[in-house]
Amino acid sequence: MAVDYIVIVVYLAGMLAMGWWGMRRAKSKSEFLVAGRRLGPAMYSGTMAAIVLGGASTIGGVGLGYQYGFSGAWMVVTIGLGLLALSVFFSARIARLKVYTVSEMLDLRYGGRAGVISGVVMWAYTLMLAVTSTIAYATIFDVLFDVNRTLAIILGGSIVVAYSTLGGMWSITLTDMVQFVVKTIGVLLLLLPIAVVKAGGFSEMKAQLPTEYFDPLGIGGETIFTYVLIYTFGMLIGQDIWQRVFTAGSDRTAKWGGTIAGTYCLVYAVAGAVIGTAAKVLYPNLASPDDAFATIVKDELPMGVRGLVLAAALAAVMSTSSGALIACATVANNDIWSRLRGVLRKTDGEHDEVKGNRAFILAMGVLVVVIAIALNDVVEALTVAYNLLVGGLLVPILGGLLWKRGTAHGALAAVAVGGLTVVGLMAGYGVLANEPIYYGLLASLVVYVAVSLATRPTDEAILAAWRERLAGRSPESPSEPPVPAPQ
Repeated sequence: MAVDYIVIVVYLAGMLAMGWWGMRRAKSKSEFLVAGRRLGPAMYSGTMAAIVLGGASTIGGVGLGYQYGFSGAWMVVTIGLGLLALSVFFSARIARLKVYTVSEMLDLRYGGRAGVISGVVMWAYTLMLAVTSTIAYATIFDVLFDVNRTLAIILGGSIVVAYSTLGGMWSITLTDMVQFVVKTIGVLLLLLPIAVVKAGGFSEMKAQLPTEYFDPLGIGGETIFTYVLIYTFGMLIGQDIWQRVFTAGSDRTAKWGGTIAGTYCLVYAVAGAVIGTAAKVLYPNLASPDDAFATIVKDELPMGVRGLVLAAALAAVMSTSSGALIACATVANNDIWSRLRGVLRKTDGEHDEVKGNRAFILAMGVLVVVIAIALNDVVEALTVAYNLLVGGLLVPILGGLLWKRGTAHGALAAVAVGGLTVVGLMAGYGVLANEPIYYGLLASLVVYVAVSLATRPTDEAILAAWRERLAGRSPESPSEPPVPAPQ
C-alpha cells in the first residue's frame, strides 16, 4: 500500500499547491468567482465534466450497476442529457447575462422582485450538495487509511475548503482539470477494462447474471422518468452548474464545450454501470451496492494502479464538493447577505469583494464539514435539496427565459407554491417518493401561468434591459443587487 499512499499524498499536495497558485490570479470579484469569464473550450469542457461527475456519479453509479446492471447507467445518463440540453439551448444566453448567480438572473428578468426567496432556496440546495459530497470522503479515506468517519470528513473537507478559499474559481478550475484527467485515466482507462477482464469478459458476465441485468430499461420506466425530472432539469437551473457557464470565454465555448462535457458524461455513465455489473459477478453478496466500487478497487487492482483509481474517486468527490462550496458561498454573499447589508445600512462604504467572498467560502466550508459530521441519511438530504430546487425554481427560471408574459408575481407564487407542495407531499408520501416532485412541478407551473396572466405584464423598460443583457450588449452586473423597479 506504500505506493498507493504516495500517489494519494502527492495528489492532495498538488491540489493545495494549485490553490496557492490560484490565489495569485484572483485579484477581482470576476476573477475570484467566475475565473474572469475567459476559459477556453478545452479547460471549460474538462471543468464542466468534473463538477457534474462527482461521488454520486462514480461510487453511486457503480453501485447502481451492481444493483441493476446496465440500466444502472440511467442516473448519470440523465445528468449528461441535462448538461447537453443546457449547453445547446441555454448556455450562450446565460453566459451573455454577465451575472454571478441564478437569483441575479431572476432579478434582471422580473425587475428585482424574485431574488431573495430564490436565493434562500438555491442556498439550501448548494449547501446540501456540498454536504453530501463531503460525506463521501469517509468512504474513500476509510479504504485508503482506515481512519474513522469524522476524521475522514475533516481531512477531505479541509483540503477542499483550503484551496477553494485561497484562489476561488481559478483554484477550483485548475484542480478540476487535474481531477478530470485523473478520473478519465483511473475510471475509464484502468478500472473499466480491468473489471471486465477480472469478471471473465462480457460473455461470462452474461452467463453468470440474470438477463434483466442486460436490459437497458431494467431499472424501471418510472425511475428513469423521475431521474429526468430531478437530474436533467436540475442541471438546467443549479447555481453550481450556472457558475461554470459564467466562466466561458465566448458563446461558442459555452455551447460546444458543454456539449463535449455532456457527451463525456454519457460515456462515464455506461462505464460505471459496466464496472458495477462486473463487481456483481465477482462479489455477488455485498452488504450494500455502494460498497462495490471500493471493494473491486481494493481487491482486484495492483499496487500503484489502486492508488491512482482511488485518487480518481477522490477527484470525483472533490470536484463536486468544491463547485458546490463556491456556489453556496456566492449565493450566501451575493443573494442573501448583500441584501441584508443593504437593508441594515442604507449607505455602504467601499469593501474588499475578494476578501468578503473568501470569508464566505471559509465560513460555508466550516458549516458544511460540521453538518456532514452530524448528518446520517445522505440520500434523503440530497433528495430534499433537489426536490426543492426543481419544484420551486425550474418553472420561474425557464419561464423567464422562454415566456415574455411571465411576471414577478407569477415567479414568486411559483417558487412558494412549488416549494411548499414538495415539502408537504414529502411529509405525506415520504422523502424518497416520486409524487412530491411530480405534483410540485405541476402546481408551480399552473400557479406561474395563472398569476402571470392575472397580473400586470412586466414593465417594458425591464424587458428591454433584459433583452440587451441576453444580446450581450450590457456591462457586467454591479456588486450590489438591483433596486426593485416601481410598479
